[in-house]
Amino acid sequence: MPDSENNSVSESVQTDDGSTAIAIEAYRKLREKQLTVDGKVSEENEAKIEKECKIIEKREIIERDPIHEPIEIINKKGPVNTGPPTLTRFEKARIMGARALQLSLGAPSFIKIPKGASTSLEIAMEELNKRLIPIVIKRTLPNRDYQNIPLEQFE
Repeated sequence: MPDSENNSVSESVQTDDGSTAIAIEAYRKLREKQLTVDGKVSEENEAKIEKECKIIEKREIIERDPIHEPIEIINKKGPVNTGPPTLTRFEKARIMGARALQLSLGAPSFIKIPKGASTSLEIAMEELNKRLIPIVIKRTLPNRDYQNIPLEQFE
């Protein structure tokens, strides 16, 4: 048998250390208690409990979850699949902060600078509102799957 520690996908192994039998017996007692009428379990209910126990006994035992490899959710020019269809306030803040820093360090602006703009943050805000900043937002799901979404796909 190959070394299972180095496999990227773990194997499910049927082991019988008695825990399954203990669990089935506990389940049987619980179901008998639920289906007892006048201190007895009917033959019909007894057969039902036996059938349920057989189903539990035949279940596959998984000792380790397989390792999940993160994948990119690809969606070309379609709607945003991961998260809301608009930029969140946290994404906006991150984009504007990074762009304002770039502008304050001498990066060229993507728009004609408005007369009322006195700070790099105001210029960054205007660039963001016009969706002219060439940036891609990476949204990650709890299982580490992700979607890279260009700024122009947001509403």
